[in-house]
Amino acid sequence: MISILLDGTLGLGYGLAALGAGLAAVGAGMGIGRIGGSALESIARQPEAAGDIRANMILTAALVEGAAFFAMVVGLLVTFKA
Repeated sequence: MISILLDGTLGLGYGLAALGAGLAAVGAGMGIGRIGGSALESIARQPEAAGDIRANMILTAALVEGAAFFAMVVGLLVTFKA
């Protein structure tokens, strides 16, 4: 039964793959927002550590964005499979 739903005849598999890609994008946006907010809070508390905090923030945001991009690509590949 599940293979009938996911093989594309009813479109449920495509819809779920697109939903997963969208959730990955939303989750990454929320995660990067929290990273930025926490970094600004930390810089406000310790201005002398701004350079280190900024570098760690950029590295962490890039890792989150890379993981989200990978999840979106996988979801879209499933959606547009030949």
